[in-house]
Amino acid sequence: MAKKVNNSGTAGAVYGLGFIGAAVFFISQATTFWLGVWGFIKAIVWPALLVYDLFSYMAA
Repeated sequence: MAKKVNNSGTAGAVYGLGFIGAAVFFISQATTFWLGVWGFIKAIVWPALLVYDLFSYMAA
């Protein structure tokens, strides 16, 4: 039986550190509770927003 090895530990650690940094940044900028919740959501999806903006910039 073949053994499958998953080598994505480094990428997960980088994403995790990026998530923590983004959460601290966005939540610290919030002035209300709901803006803090919105900041947390933005921290979860920030890589997608970054790639979207990068592709928009490259297409222009």
